Amino acid sequence: MNSRYSNLFRFFFVCVDLLALNVVYFLLVLSTNKIQLGAEHRYMILFIVANMVWLLTSYSTALYVDNASLDLDRFARRTVKTMILFVAFMIFFIFLFHYSYSRVFVLLSFFAFCTVLLLTRGLLMASAFYRQKNSKSGKKVVIVGYNSVAKKLAYSFSGRDHRMTVEGFFEDPRRIHELSDLPIIGDIDECITYAINNRISEIYSTISPETNTSIYDMAQTAEKSLIRFKFVPDFKFYVNRDTHLEYLDELPILSLRPEPLEDMSNSIKKRVFDIIFSLVVIVCVLSWLTPLLAILIKLSSRGPVFFVQWRSGKDNKPFRCIKFRSLAVNADANVRQVTRGDSRITPLGKFLRKTNLDELPQFLNVLAGSMSVVGPRPHMLRHTEMYSKILGQYMIRHFVKPGVTGWAQVNGFRGEIKREDQLRKRIEHDIWYLEHWSSWLDIRIILLTLYVTFKGDKNAF
Repeated sequence: MNSRYSNLFRFFFVCVDLLALNVVYFLLVLSTNKIQLGAEHRYMILFIVANMVWLLTSYSTALYVDNASLDLDRFARRTVKTMILFVAFMIFFIFLFHYSYSRVFVLLSFFAFCTVLLLTRGLLMASAFYRQKNSKSGKKVVIVGYNSVAKKLAYSFSGRDHRMTVEGFFEDPRRIHELSDLPIIGDIDECITYAINNRISEIYSTISPETNTSIYDMAQTAEKSLIRFKFVPDFKFYVNRDTHLEYLDELPILSLRPEPLEDMSNSIKKRVFDIIFSLVVIVCVLSWLTPLLAILIKLSSRGPVFFVQWRSGKDNKPFRCIKFRSLAVNADANVRQVTRGDSRITPLGKFLRKTNLDELPQFLNVLAGSMSVVGPRPHMLRHTEMYSKILGQYMIRHFVKPGVTGWAQVNGFRGEIKREDQLRKRIEHDIWYLEHWSSWLDIRIILLTLYVTFKGDKNAF
């Protein structure tokens, strides 16, 4: 979808969804008799907050963002995520400010708004399906070259766009050593003649013009005949692994991986979330829990309440990581990792570590900016030096801020590291998080952390 239609898509659905939200609330106010006289101003506040929350949650899930094509399945999934977040935040708002709204009104508003969303999305999908089924504007394409890129391209076309038909490949017969699911129509030099005679709409070349100079002439001849000619580069020629392509103005830049948090808007979004979430934890939990645990820690063993240790942060810059002390004071705290059955763990410390309560002061690190709520867990400086020599990809995890919890932790890769495969699995999960970050993924990890904590983690000791 080009930028013009992409912007039209966003504007249309933003307007439809906000209109639906406000119409639902307005009709419920008129029809329900559960609203007390004199309470209208509270419902006006609810209307305003609901609009703001919907815009914020839809922004966090990128509901109306469509960069390339209208992916209906993705749009539906994002709608569900947005609705879940919207309901959660609205319930949180009602409980936080103790507004006495009618429960019938609140439940009906959620149900009615959800129903309208389902109807609008259903109509969109139905109309799109009808258009695809009855469209007479199907495209016929051919692919120049028969290689791994060409096969992937043909497979992608057949799976994503039912209006596009791949007629076959053009390749030098001497280079073909296997049977093809689609026909090998002819030699490369025969491509243009075939395309003109068979009303081919587009030609995709997986052969680089640098390796076959006739490709340039083919492209010019095709365009003169009103046939689009497109190049599909094989970046594995440069780097033998999956790569990520982005643009700086019109300059293509090839990198080894996508990094969503390198985008300024994503970085700001994550930082705002970190500040709000850490403030909630500090005010609502740490404010009363810290004095209580301080007394218990002092009574259980001699030493300070907090344990502060230098750990590796973003860009491998060390920072002072703060925890509730769970070990007896010892000289090996900064060089020796905690193991199962470690004699240094105090009786109270065993409970704190099992329930992850010892990590709560790190929300002060989050508020200060040295950590994030979600990210790779920070390691001791000595371990960073040691692990980086064992595993070449280890330092990649330091492209993002360390977190109070992380993707590796909720997938069972926490605790002591005894074998190289344990380290490798942890780093693979940390890198996967770096490459696939989203606001929804952060929320998912937080919820999984709570679930694993209450369920009990065998690697927590």
